[in-house]
Amino acid sequence: MSGARSGYLILAAIAGFIFISSIFIVDQREQAIKLRLGEVIQSDYEPGLQWKWPVIDTVVKLPRRILTISDRPERIFTEENEALQVDFFVKYRITNPVQFYVSTGGVVQVGNDRLGEIVKNAIVTEFGKRTVVEAISVGRQELMQDMLATAAPTAQDLGAELIDFRVKQVEFMDDVRESVYRQMESERKRIAFERRAEGEAEAERIRAEADKESTVIRAEANKRAEIIRGEGDARSAEIYANAYTKDPEFYAFYRSINAYRNAVGLSGDILVLDPDNEFFQYLNRSRGDAN
Repeated sequence: MSGARSGYLILAAIAGFIFISSIFIVDQREQAIKLRLGEVIQSDYEPGLQWKWPVIDTVVKLPRRILTISDRPERIFTEENEALQVDFFVKYRITNPVQFYVSTGGVVQVGNDRLGEIVKNAIVTEFGKRTVVEAISVGRQELMQDMLATAAPTAQDLGAELIDFRVKQVEFMDDVRESVYRQMESERKRIAFERRAEGEAEAERIRAEADKESTVIRAEANKRAEIIRGEGDARSAEIYANAYTKDPEFYAFYRSINAYRNAVGLSGDILVLDPDNEFFQYLNRSRGDAN
């Protein structure tokens, strides 16, 4: 009885081992590939409990989540062959697990290393198209999009999709930092000089327009004043003429009185004339009438 019981236990253990070896669980954060004698036979597994043949089937699991590559800063060269140190990181996702397995043997670190090299080549290519000033002043978003577009096709050959590409920092090497700063300072001074020159030219144009308008306005005002003055003089002459026509003697007397007032009306004025001068005719006549 004890021998039979031991046999049952051994069979139960073997059956349990076969059962355990026949199942595997796919987590929601994973994607699985089933291999039979080294050949891929299935990869489109949904999360949950799955089956396989023991011994002849093996399962390789790859991450479904977004992965990040953050390598050490790279020394790259610009169009002028000036050195820059670029710090970056990349986010990617495995979209074709079979292709990724074939390319990397299913080892994520191998995939990271290969994608890292692809990204570095894209950085070298894009920074190599730009000068130092352009590399640090061009829109960062545009630069990263260009690098992403350069690296994406090669990454697809590995079964991966590049999701994001970020340049965290661009540092100048010590031997070029000072020359770059001087170049940037010179460029900013040139731009400032151009802006000031444009402003001064615009100010001169505005002043010239204002002077022109002022001259035109003054000329129009003087013209109008002369017209009004001429009309006033004509009206005054007409009034004088009418007054003279109505009573010439009174008009002559009125004119003489105004002349007396203007000639001797101020304190301290001295006027030396012959008493019989025609200028005093009305005064003399007044004095004679009094006698």
